This record gives sequence, C-alpha cells and structure tokens, in this order.
Amino acid sequence: MKRICVFCGSSPGFDPAYAEAAGALGTAIAAARLGLVYGGASVGLMGIVADAALAAGGEVIGVLPRALKDRELAHHGLSELHITTSMHERKAKMADLADGFVALPGGIGTFEELFEVWTWGQLGDHAKPVALLDVAGFYRPLLGFLDSVVAAGFLRAGHRELLIDENDSTRLIARMRDYRPPMVTKWIDPSER
Repeated sequence: MKRICVFCGSSPGFDPAYAEAAGALGTAIAAARLGLVYGGASVGLMGIVADAALAAGGEVIGVLPRALKDRELAHHGLSELHITTSMHERKAKMADLADGFVALPGGIGTFEELFEVWTWGQLGDHAKPVALLDVAGFYRPLLGFLDSVVAAGFLRAGHRELLIDENDSTRLIARMRDYRPPMVTKWIDPSER
C-alpha cells in the first residue's frame, strides 16, 4: 500500500470531533509513510486532512474538477493537484492513484464516492480495502442499515465484510494494510432465486 484516498466533506460539520478526526487521520497517514489522495479542496474536512498530512511531511495529491476549482477553493500547497474535466474523471483518477479508500464524515458526495468504490470491490474491479472512519458514531446508523440489508437478502454477508469500519485512525490503517478481500461469489446461484 502506497496511498490512501480519503473521501470527506467540504464542510467541517458541527461536531468538533469531525475536524479532530480528519486531522488525526491525515497525520496517521503521513506517519505510516503513505500518501494521501483526496478531493483537492482547502476547505472543510478536506482541507483539514490535507493540511495535517502536509504538516507531518506526507505526500498529498488533490484531484479537483475544473467546475469546482473556485467553489471548493483549490488547495495550493499540495504535492500535486490534478484538475479534471468532470466528476467521473475525478473519481477514476482518485481510484487509479490510491491503494485503499477511507470515508470520513461527509454528505451525499462522500456517500456516493464510498458506495461506488465499494461496488467496484464487490464486482471484482479491484481488491483494495474500503473503510469508514466512524467518528463519534457518525456512521453507526448507516452500518445498522447495511446489516438490515443483509438480513433482508439484498446484500451478502461477505459483501458487507468488504467494508471495514473502525473508529481509530492508526488501527484503521493497520487493518487496511492487513486487508485480504473475502472470497464471495457475486452472482446469485439459480437455486437461490
């Protein structure tokens, strides 16, 4: 593992624990001698995670669509900043640059990015770890919902296990480094229909 992609909000959120966790994650990524790939902004949790990794001497690569360059306030102190033509190109570039993915708290953009890379893992398009950093219980309702999706028969338990959840940055990075994807058949056996 060389780089971790972090999905997170362009807002800091209301609970100071979110900003604290973003800073701790950026510092932990740099301390683990890993690079950070993220959305390229200087604001919100995005700016906090990037600034912390940079302050700890880490490599930080931002990927930002041209249309959001001014609205999300591009970070100008990064190791590299890639400007893309679309959100689709942004996500593909981030995925290509990263060896694993972590979602901090965020909004619908964060959720969409998380679910897309998790789906790619389910389909076998990659074998990279996908994780949630559950800050102050932010993701507990989502994790409960996902468990109910398994119980309802719409998600296999093995596919649920593709998503790592942890509440400590250092433990999360260790789990990502040790990650081995479970061997789960994607397609439903005809006898299960």
